[in-house]
Amino acid sequence: MAQYSKVKILVVDDDENICELVRLYLDKEGFEVSTANDGIEAIEEFKRTTPDMVILDIMLPGADGWQVCREIRKVSQIPIIMLSAKGDTFDKVLGLELGADDYLVKPFEPKELIARVKAVMRRSGGSEKDTQEEVVYPNLLVNKTTYTVKVDGKEVQMPPKELELLYFLSSNPNKVFTRDQLLEYIWGYDFFGDSRTVDVHIKRLREKIEHPSHPWSIKTVWGIGYKFEVK
Repeated sequence: MAQYSKVKILVVDDDENICELVRLYLDKEGFEVSTANDGIEAIEEFKRTTPDMVILDIMLPGADGWQVCREIRKVSQIPIIMLSAKGDTFDKVLGLELGADDYLVKPFEPKELIARVKAVMRRSGGSEKDTQEEVVYPNLLVNKTTYTVKVDGKEVQMPPKELELLYFLSSNPNKVFTRDQLLEYIWGYDFFGDSRTVDVHIKRLREKIEHPSHPWSIKTVWGIGYKFEVK
C-alpha cells in the first residue's frame, strides 16, 4: 500500500455515487484521490492537482470525456483509463487513438478497475511527471524542457512547432493520429490553418532526423495520418 501513498488519481464521473465508490477502493490501496463530476470541472481539477493518473468517464456534462482527454494530452502523457456505458469497438478505438491507456465498460467490478489501475501504473513506471519532458530512443533524444533534439548524438536545430510535433509523436509510439488530431494537440483549437500544415512539418522533420539505420521513423498511415513507428 505504501508504494501508492504519493500517487494522485483524479476520478471523473457525473455519477457522484460511482466517484465515491471508486474513491473508497482507491483509498484502501493508499492512493490520493480527487473527484470531478463534469468535464469543465475535470480540466480545472487536473490543472489544480496535477494527478498521476485520470479515470475518466466519456458521457459528461460541460465537456465530454473525449474533450477532456484531448485537453490533458496537450500538456501531459499521464495514464488515462476511460469509462463508458458503451462497449462499441469504435468508442474503444477512438479512446485509444486519443491517447487513453485503457478502456473499461460499465458496469464494472471495482476490484477489476483497481487491478487495471495498478497494471497501467506498472506499465507507465509509476509517476510520469519527472520524465514527461524528455523522450529517449536509440539515436534520438527529444527534450521539451530545454527544446533540444539530438540525433546520433548531434544537436539538430528546429522550430518549436516541429519539436513539439516530434515530441508528441515520439511520446506515443506506434499510435496513429489523424492530421486534425495533430493540429488540435500541437496548434490548438484556435488554429486557422489546414491539414497541409501537418504534412509540411512532417516532411521537414523527416529530412532532419531520419536515416535508414534508425530503429524508428515517422510513418504515413495512408488515408488516416501519421505515427512514430518503433521497430
